[in-house]
Amino acid sequence: MNRQTKKNLSIIIKIAILVLAFGFIFDKLRNNQNIASFKLLTNSISSSSVWIVLVTLFFLMLLNWFLEALKWKYLLRGVEKISTWKAVESVFCGLTWAVFTPNRIGEYGGRVFFLSPRKRVIGVISMIVGSIGQMVITNVLGSLALLWFVWNFMNLNIIVNFSLTFLVVIFCSFFLLFYFNIQLIDNLLAKVNFIKPFRRFFRILAKYKKADLLRILTYCLSRFTVFTTQYCLVIVLLIPDIPFFPMVMILFILFFIQSSLPSLDIFDIGVRALTAGYFFGFITNQELAIMAATACIWLINLIIPAILGSAFVLKLNFFGNSSS
Repeated sequence: MNRQTKKNLSIIIKIAILVLAFGFIFDKLRNNQNIASFKLLTNSISSSSVWIVLVTLFFLMLLNWFLEALKWKYLLRGVEKISTWKAVESVFCGLTWAVFTPNRIGEYGGRVFFLSPRKRVIGVISMIVGSIGQMVITNVLGSLALLWFVWNFMNLNIIVNFSLTFLVVIFCSFFLLFYFNIQLIDNLLAKVNFIKPFRRFFRILAKYKKADLLRILTYCLSRFTVFTTQYCLVIVLLIPDIPFFPMVMILFILFFIQSSLPSLDIFDIGVRALTAGYFFGFITNQELAIMAATACIWLINLIIPAILGSAFVLKLNFFGNSSS
């Protein structure tokens, strides 16, 4: 394939990505009832309070993805050195890809195409390590919150409650042990014959020491704290008298369940709203407000970043280094 053909094909792919992303976004935003409900509910709240919360949510969104960019840069230390700004570009570009691909798998492509061609597969493995770290935080805190929910709202037999407690302890321990010994995967894969030819890609796992994994987990926990704060702000804005601790626990449960459900980012708003409506129904009867709050966070955390990331899609070079 000659240089001009590669250039033309690259342009076609970029246009296709942008058309798909904006097409899905436009379709989902058109006549979105939950976003309309948010606007309606905020009519009875002082405009200054609404704007303060919305601006704060926006800056927390930037902080959230900046922390993800720092984590991405740290994950790549043993793969390829990139600048902080390039890490930010690749993260936002990945979000544009994510909105129209199942389980956000396009996010991997959006990021690794900012790396040198020979480093892209290893970059995917590194990104998986970061995703596992985020999954550990979500699953551990989510399962503990779910256990709290069962004890407080399900009225089950005491033996069942203690049995569930034991299972949750095992569940959390497994995730933590697996994560902090992730380098063992490299050794296990070496024993699988058909994977041996590809083992060189997985050797990056052995480079992540426990101190590195702890720092990555710190980034993950920081991000978790940021988007939990976002939800708290918008829910308290719409439902000022909602009990704080139960609200946080139910948010943890929502993150846990949503991370386990296969979906498209762009369709995830329906899943989020229905799940939120059910669990929050145990502590408030303001179901419409909860669904509206969820839609607001979805718009700010996923749709706006996907639109911003479209500018960085244009910088990609699918057949070479993105800086060329």
